[in-house]
Amino acid sequence: MQDRVLFIDAEAIVLDKPAELAVHPGPATRDSLEDALDALRFGFARRPSPVHRLDRDTSGCLLLARHPKAHRRFARAFDEGRVEKSYAAVLEGVPAGREGRIELALIKVSSREQGWRMAPDPAGRAAATRWRLIEERAGRALVLFEPETGRTHQLRVHAASGLGLPIAGDPVYGRGEGPMLLHALSLKVPRDGKPPVEARAPLPPSFAAAGFDDAGL
Repeated sequence: MQDRVLFIDAEAIVLDKPAELAVHPGPATRDSLEDALDALRFGFARRPSPVHRLDRDTSGCLLLARHPKAHRRFARAFDEGRVEKSYAAVLEGVPAGREGRIELALIKVSSREQGWRMAPDPAGRAAATRWRLIEERAGRALVLFEPETGRTHQLRVHAASGLGLPIAGDPVYGRGEGPMLLHALSLKVPRDGKPPVEARAPLPPSFAAAGFDDAGL
């Protein structure tokens, strides 16, 4: 994990989280990033703590706070919508336009057969995402997502229901064939009186295997 550090100072670490690694343990994810936090102390007495989360199958920029005071400040920046994030995704198809904005409120639903998932619902929590087409190849599209809100599974539902094109490999909102091609490309967190925490994670090999690179992103 030390080799996957993109940014580090006295307050923050930005880690390039690999896909297939959960941020927190759960019933189906006994192994998680929490098992590696001791290796990310870098001389501090405390272990760093994740400020936000990425889905297990999503790779890329993950912010860790190195002490509780920094964690509170970073969490407030997320809550207030001041954090700039971008994601690269490969869609199972090509959108009709070149760019746009998706506004689709989301609500959590569950059933005995399918378990829980997020679904579009006007009664749900507001969610908005800007998107831009980067490249087309073999009937698929590489797009850049810039979420304005941070709802659970937001980009995955906005792709599948807002654009009508699920993210390649999505096991819940798509066909689930192959790895899920969703990557947290960049992160910028403002800080009062200090330069922002800023990092960019290179696309993982799974994108190259699908025929896409970071040109144009």
